[in-house]
Amino acid sequence: MAQSMYHYMALAWKKPYEGEHGQLMKMRLVEWRRQPSIVRVEKPTRIDRARRLGYKAKPGFVVVRVRVRKGGLRKPRPNSGRRPKRMGVYGHSPRKSLQLIAEERAARKYRNLEVLNSYYVGEDGLYKYYEVILVDPHHPAILSDPDINWIANPSQRGRVFRGKTSAGRKARGLLAVRGLRGTHKYKWKKKQKERELKKRHEASRGARLIAPKEVYEELGIEK
Repeated sequence: MAQSMYHYMALAWKKPYEGEHGQLMKMRLVEWRRQPSIVRVEKPTRIDRARRLGYKAKPGFVVVRVRVRKGGLRKPRPNSGRRPKRMGVYGHSPRKSLQLIAEERAARKYRNLEVLNSYYVGEDGLYKYYEVILVDPHHPAILSDPDINWIANPSQRGRVFRGKTSAGRKARGLLAVRGLRGTHKYKWKKKQKERELKKRHEASRGARLIAPKEVYEELGIEK
């Protein structure tokens, strides 16, 4: 069965720094580093990924490439006395992913647009690059499209700052990153079941287990 063009584009992005694609990426990164940190692009670099995330080549959609510095947070060295351990210069990692930080920066730059989603497009030794898909919620082409007009709902206002994008939901632990058992809902249901079976005693800090009544009856122990 013949595969589509998007299939082969996705295969090339599995190992983007190898072969001919690697040479192309090297040229791109040299050019991108000389440009500003937030640049509007005409077309997505990864059209297959953008289409999968909801992008359409129509008025109302805007694609922005954002450059984010890699690594943890850099804090100024305090002037007053502290132990070296408490200086706070090293070891501060942000609680947000770099992808979520890139989305928020794009949203602050384009205040009249809403962030739909984003995807990775490259990295070098100093920066990571993401392309952010933005949507104009007031554009007639968006309002008349039943696939995307939900973003014009007032409840979607400032969605990136409330963790509603894929990167935000992943940071909140709402995506099935490690399968079903890694989701927030599964953990909650598991704890609720333990409460009903009286296996959880949350009054004590140790959260000691309390065996159900059937276990005591099998062992012949009076509870």
